[in-house]
Amino acid sequence: MTPNDETVGPPIDRGDETTSDKDGLALHTKILIGLAVGAIFGIGLNFMTASNPGANAKVMWVAKYITDPVGQVFLRMLFMVVVPLVFASLSVGVAQLGDLKKLGRIGVKTFSYFMLVTALAVMIGLTLVNVVKPGVGFSPEIQSQLMETFGQEAEQKGAQAKSDQGFGINTFVNIVPRNPIDAAARTDMLAVIFFALIFGIALTLIPREKSEPVQKVLEGLGEAIIKIVGMAMQIAPFAVAALIFSTTARFGWSVLQSLLWYAACVVAGLLIHQFAVYSVLVKVFANLNPLVFFRKVTPVMITAFSTSSSNATLPTSIKTAEEELGVPPQIAGFVLPLGATMNMNGTALFEGVTCVFLAQVFGVNLGITEQLIVVVLSVLMAVGTAGVPGGSIPLLMIVLDTIGVPPGGIAIVLGIDRILDMARTVPNVTGDITAACFIARSEGTQLKTGAGASAE
Repeated sequence: MTPNDETVGPPIDRGDETTSDKDGLALHTKILIGLAVGAIFGIGLNFMTASNPGANAKVMWVAKYITDPVGQVFLRMLFMVVVPLVFASLSVGVAQLGDLKKLGRIGVKTFSYFMLVTALAVMIGLTLVNVVKPGVGFSPEIQSQLMETFGQEAEQKGAQAKSDQGFGINTFVNIVPRNPIDAAARTDMLAVIFFALIFGIALTLIPREKSEPVQKVLEGLGEAIIKIVGMAMQIAPFAVAALIFSTTARFGWSVLQSLLWYAACVVAGLLIHQFAVYSVLVKVFANLNPLVFFRKVTPVMITAFSTSSSNATLPTSIKTAEEELGVPPQIAGFVLPLGATMNMNGTALFEGVTCVFLAQVFGVNLGITEQLIVVVLSVLMAVGTAGVPGGSIPLLMIVLDTIGVPPGGIAIVLGIDRILDMARTVPNVTGDITAACFIARSEGTQLKTGAGASAE
C-alpha cells in the first residue's frame, strides 16, 4: 500500500514555503540562525547592562516596544489559523476514514499511545529528580528572592487555576460545547476537537454525494490555511530572533544559574525522551531510521522551540508528516490535531520534575504513593493543558496543592519557565508525529524512509 492509497482525490501541491527559499537556504536554517542571533544579543546585552540601570532600561524599552511586538505578530498569525485548521483537518480526517469501526480502532490506538508514552516521560523525569535532588539544600535567600520577584505572577496563575476549576468531572462535561462558535472564540480546543469529531462522523453517515462537497470545502479551507502559514513563516527568522532576544535580554543567565540543577534535570529528561525514547519508538513501531526521522522533523522542532506552542506548530507538523514522512492525510489530520491538545509528553515530564523539586525545597516528603499520584495527575493534567506558552502552569498548581506543596511555590520556577517551556514543547510536538507514524504504519502504510523521498 502506498501512502496515498486511501486519500480522497489527487495529491495536493502545498508548495515549499516552510522548507526552502529560492536562494537555496532552507527556511528552518534561517530560523535557527535567527534563534542564535537573538540569544547571543539578548544574553550579551543583559550581561553588559546588568550593572547599569540606565542602559538596561533602554534594552528593556527595545524588548517591550520593538522585539516583543514583532514576535507577537508572528505568533498571532499562527494562532489565528489554529481553530479553522483543527476543525478542517480533523473533520476531513474522520470523514475520509469512512468506516466508524476503523475510526474506533485508530482512536483507541492513538489514545493508548498518548497515555503510555506520556506516563513514560513522567517516570523519566521523576527518576532524574529523585537521583539528583535539586531542591535539597536550596538556598533560603534565593527562595525568598524568587518568591518576592515572581510572587504576583504566581498569584495570577493561581487565580486562573481556580477559575478553570481544575481537572475533574466538569472537564469532561465541558468537552461537549453548548455553542461550538463560542468554544472556538475562546480557543477551547477540547471542545473544538469534540465538535470536529462529531461533524466528521456525521459526514460519514450521510450519502456520499452530499458529503463530498462539504469535504472539498473543508479541504480547500485547509489548503488556504497552509498558504497563510507559509506567509507567516517568511517572517519567522526575524520573529524568532525577536522572541528569543526579549526572553534572554530580560533574564540572561542569572535566574538560570540559581536554578541550575533543577533546569538540568528538566532538560536532561527532555533530551532523553526526545532522542532516546523516540528513536526506539520510531524504529520499532514505525520502521523508520531515527536519523532520517529527526532530520525530516527538524523544521517542526525549531518551530516548536521558538514559539513554545504545540498549536502554533500544528500546521508545520501536518505538512511535515504528510510530505516528508508519507503519513496519509486522513491519519495526519486525525492524530496531529488531537496530539497538539492531548499529547504533552514534555509538559508531563516537566510537571513531574517540578512537583518533586518544589516538594524538596519546602521539605515535603513524597513517598511512593504520593509520587504515583504525581504520575497519574501529570498525565491527566497534560491532557488538559492548553497548547500555548505557559499553558501548563495553572494546572501544575493544582497538582502541587493535591500533594501538599504550597501552590504559590511555583513562583520559584517562573523566572525560567519561558526557557523550559520552549524546551518541553519540542518533545510535545515530536511525540505527536511519532504517534502519527506509528498509527500509519499499523494501518499498513509504507512510510517514506529514504533521503530522496521528501517532497520536491
